[in-house]
Amino acid sequence: MTTKFVGMKDFRQNMAKYTKESNQKQIKFIVLRKNVPVLEINPIDEKEYAYIKLSKELEESEKQIKEGKFYTQEEVMEEFGLT
Repeated sequence: MTTKFVGMKDFRQNMAKYTKESNQKQIKFIVLRKNVPVLEINPIDEKEYAYIKLSKELEESEKQIKEGKFYTQEEVMEEFGLT
């Protein structure tokens, strides 16, 4: 992956361009303010993002189950009038 540096003002004025370029060309941008790095723009791998999101949802589900906040299959079927 290539890394490029860009000034804060230029980044603000061309944010959409840099975002698109980062994703299409797999470029990491380091945004500088007064020659000090303040922000890093990385392309996101869709599969990795989906995995992270699913992992968080599973953790939340497991927490709810431990707290007793769940419905049985029978309760759900009854709620929807399927029994």
